[in-house]
Amino acid sequence: MKKVPQLLKQWKQTGYALSTASEAAFSGRVKAKERHQAIKYGLVALTSGLLGWAAYSYKKQKLFTQCKEASMMMPGLKKHGLPEYSQEEVAKHNNPGGRIWVTYGHGVYDITDFMDKHPGGKDKIILASGGSLEPFWALYDMHKSQHVYEWLESYRIGNFRDAGSVKKRDRDVKDPFINDPDRHPALRINSKKPFNAEPPPQIIVDSFITPNELFYVRNHHPVPEIEPKQYKLQIEGMGVKTVQLSLDDLKTKFKKGSVVATLQCGGNRRSDMSQSRPVRGLSWGSLAVGNAEWTGVWLKDVLKHAGLNEDNTQVKHIQFEGLDKEPTGQSFGASIPVHKAWENALLAYEMNGQPLPRDHGYPVRLVVPGVIGVRNVKWLGKISPSHEESDSHAQRGDYMTFNPSIDWGNVDFTKGVAIQDVPVTSAILEPLPGTKVEAQDEEITIRGYAWSGGGRGIIRVDVSSDGGKTWHDAELTRPSQPMHQTYAWTLWEATIPIPQNANEVQLICKAVDNSYNVQPDSTHGIWNMRGLLNNSWHNVKLPVEPQ
Repeated sequence: MKKVPQLLKQWKQTGYALSTASEAAFSGRVKAKERHQAIKYGLVALTSGLLGWAAYSYKKQKLFTQCKEASMMMPGLKKHGLPEYSQEEVAKHNNPGGRIWVTYGHGVYDITDFMDKHPGGKDKIILASGGSLEPFWALYDMHKSQHVYEWLESYRIGNFRDAGSVKKRDRDVKDPFINDPDRHPALRINSKKPFNAEPPPQIIVDSFITPNELFYVRNHHPVPEIEPKQYKLQIEGMGVKTVQLSLDDLKTKFKKGSVVATLQCGGNRRSDMSQSRPVRGLSWGSLAVGNAEWTGVWLKDVLKHAGLNEDNTQVKHIQFEGLDKEPTGQSFGASIPVHKAWENALLAYEMNGQPLPRDHGYPVRLVVPGVIGVRNVKWLGKISPSHEESDSHAQRGDYMTFNPSIDWGNVDFTKGVAIQDVPVTSAILEPLPGTKVEAQDEEITIRGYAWSGGGRGIIRVDVSSDGGKTWHDAELTRPSQPMHQTYAWTLWEATIPIPQNANEVQLICKAVDNSYNVQPDSTHGIWNMRGLLNNSWHNVKLPVEPQ
């Protein structure tokens, strides 16, 4: 700020110099040569003056903006005279039946009395209870406003003693997961090592594109640390010459492509299937699935670059290996039928316009739209055309289903077929199970997603509030993709009547794709020992509060 008066003084001085020189030049008081020099120096002074004035104006505007921002109340600043609380103390206040505390910056806030007033709903703000608001506010720009800051400070109860401190990682050098990345606190963890988690439904239902930090994470091994400048993708095998490509090669030597596609873990909604009979696997809810825009280079272009011809009939499969490894050194692997490679399979290096997050395959991963998540190999290290499938465990000893009478005692994986395309499915994301319904309510609004693998679009979602006795059409928000080349999910919403005099509302949804595939009404006929591909009708039960 001290420079502003100096700039103004300089501008005045240069303006005075111009005035003096011009007056002398045109008054005849100097000779012709001197007149020329006066004009020359005058123009220099004018230019200097104008630049000085521009700089002064810029500084003045910047100073005005800074003063305006300074006048805003900034939340989370440390305040003297308030009690101090540790992270451990804050974390105890996360029970909906008690007081709800959160932190922001150096502040601790008791927001219990605001829970029912939250514009986004109590079910969203409760996600931050006992922890920090900042990761959640980062998802919504509307929080960055004066009235929100003022609201937050009105609930201030103290200072956060642990603000800015970083949790020390377990420094056990024998732990292979020690260098895994940090994750968003909203993710619901199914397994810490390896890390597997899904987002809360009440946030995901708001967005067609799933935010990177809230995309479900399915890891089989520790997340590898890969230096982008040292990264090499190797192509070798049947019908190709051995080629190594750097990350820069992929970005500069091939046509860039993008596709909006949904990825889903084969175990999505496994927890529902396990309610009828126990199954083996992570207890996924309904959001081991997400929708993103993937950007990179087309797999077919890379295969052609390595010499593979599309008319090569000997090549039946394309095998892939990741750079993530088991403690034994075995890499994760999978394969897809060769015709998938010639369609729209992508070697992605961006996710929603950003470099791939480490949890999602940085620096390069495979994305095969419409195909089960396990085939979309992350941290891609090798591509191998072959006459046979990958011999990996994920391809030949898992991720296939059998009839309900087959169990671990009598299974023969050599007779199974590896899952590729995902069957039609849907789920209710809002309201959450157990949400109370008032007896006087006449209608209820429900929202969710639907999608089908293989590029099949969704043509209808049927919803019911009485357990399937009567049905209603949901309003669909379809992606802008051709019906027979739809790789992104469809979001849907419906406001439907609540049954009169009922003690419970049983919501159901079921989707129909453009091949008229329909979801089965229960898990009875599709049960399998691994709990894979549960696409039965999705049920959500809500208690009715008496008047």
